[in-house]
Amino acid sequence: MKAHSLCIPSTGAPLEHTVIERRGLREEDLLIDIQYSGICHSDIHQGKGDWGGGIFPMVPGHEIVGTVAAVGTGVTKFSVGDRVGVGCFVNSCGECKYCLAGEEQFCQKGVVFTYNAMDYDGAPTYGGYSQSIVVTERFVVRIPDRLSPDAAAPLLCAGITTYSPLKHWHAGPGKKVAIVGMGGLGHLAVQFARAMGAEVTVLSQSASKQEEALQLGARSFYSTRNEETFSKLAGAFDLMINTVSASIDINAYLSLLSVDGTLVNVGLPVNPDSYHAFPLIMSRRSISGSFVGGIRETQEMLDFCAEHGIAPMIEVIGANAEEVQQAWTRVEQADVRYRFVIDTSTFPQE
Repeated sequence: MKAHSLCIPSTGAPLEHTVIERRGLREEDLLIDIQYSGICHSDIHQGKGDWGGGIFPMVPGHEIVGTVAAVGTGVTKFSVGDRVGVGCFVNSCGECKYCLAGEEQFCQKGVVFTYNAMDYDGAPTYGGYSQSIVVTERFVVRIPDRLSPDAAAPLLCAGITTYSPLKHWHAGPGKKVAIVGMGGLGHLAVQFARAMGAEVTVLSQSASKQEEALQLGARSFYSTRNEETFSKLAGAFDLMINTVSASIDINAYLSLLSVDGTLVNVGLPVNPDSYHAFPLIMSRRSISGSFVGGIRETQEMLDFCAEHGIAPMIEVIGANAEEVQQAWTRVEQADVRYRFVIDTSTFPQE
């Protein structure tokens, strides 16, 4: 099965149009006609080779929403015409303790990512900057009717990336939560934390985002360019979700945590961070990280969004190399409110 796609032919090369072949349907596979594919900052990192180990040609995209076009003979959960989504991975062993617990992202054999990975059969995976994709039904989620399909796409990565740590560290009534960064991840984290019942504060370099932060549910907003912010908020927060993709002064942010407070990193800066042990030891603080969520939790997150009216702010663009490349540049310049989504219906039709 052939599919028009956008690919990166080699490390750091610009995007270009191509046609790829998807595998034929296996017993438990779905063929999905992709409607929308979100742009994630990790697409750019991997296309540029920032994290090493790129498999080229690379078709990025792991925020995929579409409709089921065909099903294998063993499919039981989905039917042709269903609205579905695919997130950051498309296979796992299904047998280890993490897979059995619904946390496939930690698969001991190694989770297979939606793109820039090799599946267990040795075939490379290609992502959602494409007309279609073939995925085993175990890694497909249902898009609730109350979610718009274009806005649902970024939830498959940005949504679960922020929902999962907030749930794991028990954001809720009585908890003071700080969201570091008001971008593609941060603006969703604000909505989740508010809907969970926490008191939410946004810490951002961009004072221009204050009004939007408050509209999305933050109780307060502070500029991290103002040195007084760190003295005024010392010891204020139980939980801090760091969403930025650049290095920050970890020691300064640790000072904002209360006793037993936790700083959770979900952004992935290229350069390593450093910190002193003193602010950890003196207040029994913790530094941690969180990596998306399993399929079961992703479905839970989508249902939570539908119930609470949570959605990303998006800008929809066409499926041509020039427009997507320009969007990548704007992402790197933080010039988007707050996620780009590719309308794959604009690929050439045959």
